[in-house]
Amino acid sequence: MKITVIGGGPGGLYFSILLKKAIPSCEINVYERNKPDDSFGFGVVFSDETLSEFLSRDAQSYELIRSKFAYWDDLEVARDGEVVRISGNGFCGCSRKTLLQLLQQRCIEEGVQLHFEHNIDDLSQFADADYIIACDGINSPIRDARQEQFGTNIQLKSNRFVWLGSTRPLDAFTYFFRTTEHGTFVAHTYQYEQGMSTWIFECADQTWKNAGFEVANEADTMAKLSEIFAEELQGHALISNKSHWRQFPHVTNNQWHSGNIVLLGDAKATAHYSIGSGTKLAMECAIALADSIIEHKQDKAQAFQKYEQLRRSRVEMIQHAANVSLDWFEHMDRHIQHDFTPFAFGVMTRSKKVTFENLALRDDSFTEKVLTDFNCSIGNFKVKTPAAFTPFSLRDMQLKNRIVMSPMGQYAAEDGLVSNWHLVHYGARATGGVGLILTEMTAVSKKGRITLGCAGIWTEEQMLKWKKVVRYVHKYSKSKIGIQLGHSGRKGSVEVPSIGAHIPLAKRGWDLISASPIAFTADMPIPREMTLTDMNNVISEFVNATIFAEEAGFDMIELQAHHGFLLASFLSPLTNHRSDEFGGSIENRLKFPLQVFQAMREVFPQNKPMSVRISASDWAENGITEAEVIIMAEAFKNAGADIINVSTGNTVSYQQPQIGRMWQTPFSDLVRNTVHVPTITTGYIQNIDQINTLLLNARADLVALGRPLLLDPNFVRHAQAYEQFKPDDIPNQYMAGVSHLYPLQAAERKATESMKKALKPESHKK
Repeated sequence: MKITVIGGGPGGLYFSILLKKAIPSCEINVYERNKPDDSFGFGVVFSDETLSEFLSRDAQSYELIRSKFAYWDDLEVARDGEVVRISGNGFCGCSRKTLLQLLQQRCIEEGVQLHFEHNIDDLSQFADADYIIACDGINSPIRDARQEQFGTNIQLKSNRFVWLGSTRPLDAFTYFFRTTEHGTFVAHTYQYEQGMSTWIFECADQTWKNAGFEVANEADTMAKLSEIFAEELQGHALISNKSHWRQFPHVTNNQWHSGNIVLLGDAKATAHYSIGSGTKLAMECAIALADSIIEHKQDKAQAFQKYEQLRRSRVEMIQHAANVSLDWFEHMDRHIQHDFTPFAFGVMTRSKKVTFENLALRDDSFTEKVLTDFNCSIGNFKVKTPAAFTPFSLRDMQLKNRIVMSPMGQYAAEDGLVSNWHLVHYGARATGGVGLILTEMTAVSKKGRITLGCAGIWTEEQMLKWKKVVRYVHKYSKSKIGIQLGHSGRKGSVEVPSIGAHIPLAKRGWDLISASPIAFTADMPIPREMTLTDMNNVISEFVNATIFAEEAGFDMIELQAHHGFLLASFLSPLTNHRSDEFGGSIENRLKFPLQVFQAMREVFPQNKPMSVRISASDWAENGITEAEVIIMAEAFKNAGADIINVSTGNTVSYQQPQIGRMWQTPFSDLVRNTVHVPTITTGYIQNIDQINTLLLNARADLVALGRPLLLDPNFVRHAQAYEQFKPDDIPNQYMAGVSHLYPLQAAERKATESMKKALKPESHKK
């Protein structure tokens, strides 16, 4: 078997070592464009977990590399002179040049043939190769020449960064943040060998321009950065190595192979350096590719299939985490406003992989400080109270905790009338301890329903049915209950979801209205574009529903302006193509939804709060922009909205959302920390640890749960027991359960934490 490897980086070299060890008879040639002692960049980082993998695969490589490692267990966050150190993070650093030389040595020992100063741009010379491994870097010529076959997509991220070195010694991986007149800068720093450390400087594009940097002017770059970070450098000089300013390229490929060519390393996929996974990814993928070829030999189809099966989901998971981390750094100017402790906590939890509990297992002194500062900042001097169980106020409404029941359609009403089903549904979550209940979308008119099973509040009879639910909640719990008022618009007159999604009603249907005559799906009817008369009628319907909501005793009203329903159809450019005063600019598209909100606010008691739920992204090309979301939130805030419930998507049927744990929280972060208005966040939030983490890093003020509450109405009670927090709102009828649930949850938590500690890889620290 003959293998050609294009690119002599860590991934290509390690792949060659592993394959040659397993199949000594195979011929492996590595072609590298640079000299053997050339290296760009300074140090590379590995985690304990990656080291353990290297140890099991090639002990000789491991021992060689390990002998040159600089280890640290601590991580520091420093901002303008303030510093906090967090222990238990288990990383190590190594010179990239040294790493390459050690892997080159192992290749030679195993019989791999290395060819340096060979720039390969024509693969025809390797026609006899069974496999061609393209690991020729981010700017891979081999991949770029076959972009269509690989399905290559490269997105340049907005921040600027430059990779430099310094002689300043560091005993911890450190993020140095500096606020300047130009904007915020960060230096990602770590020591990788005695007397040498890596310094990656990063800033927003506008900050870079404000400071007058030039892409390739290394002397000017070092002079300016040395001045900005003079205190941090402590008199040590910066060192360059073709250190030009760049923007990070996010590389993905739909297909990792074409013919006998397979991609490896940065040619295949990149992960932002802020999670330290570039070299790690390359070498872990090298292991998987070597394993796949060892197993299937010349059967390329099977080998490539196995390679992708082993690595694609893992690579995409790491890329997603890296993008979330990257997004945090792209918005440093937003986060820098926070006090230092929550800011440092935000740095540590930015990728959402690390949570409050993860950090507590590493360094509980830090998490105790985070929690104490959070409680003190809100005037709660029971400083050990978990963030989720702290109180929160909106006007005169006082919430016992910050967990919200998200609006979830039950589709169990008849003629808009809620029933005993709804009484039990909402009543159980109230006695289960939810701080705030938001009802399912409740239609303001018969034609405002989505389905025939939707709840309504356009008649007095419907109001009285709701009043029964509200009275129960108030009598038997300390929960507050708000009603979400809405109109389906172009998404109405369909069957209930249990029959199917967006299936138009065959009987008893109704005509649809919307901002513009655009059907939601090809199978649904085209709505009529609303006239001024229609708008005035709808405003009257919302006002009437608001008066009924107050009469029913609701503590709060939320206006439905999300997910592509009637009001949302005005807000998105994808669904609003109007040429009158209600179309075009975001200011025009806002006019009608604002008129509705203002009319409701006028008739709802001033001591009671109102919320607006918006979609902050359409997850589709040419949809609503970040700048428009900020304008929209500002407008509702100025009109009297006390809190913004930030959701995303469902505007158009062809959306492509990027779903993952806590996936919508960055949008809540955007609104909360730019507009300075309280927010509710939601989106695949599953446990109390995630809720506490989101609140502590100031991404939201309230956290809404949907599906977790469907099959577990006592989610909050279980969470309280898990945290050993004893509230004062457990109904007397249920108090006897405390003596069972609390010890059970304490034992389960202890067992889980013990398992996590036992599974943590050793640091191999010398």
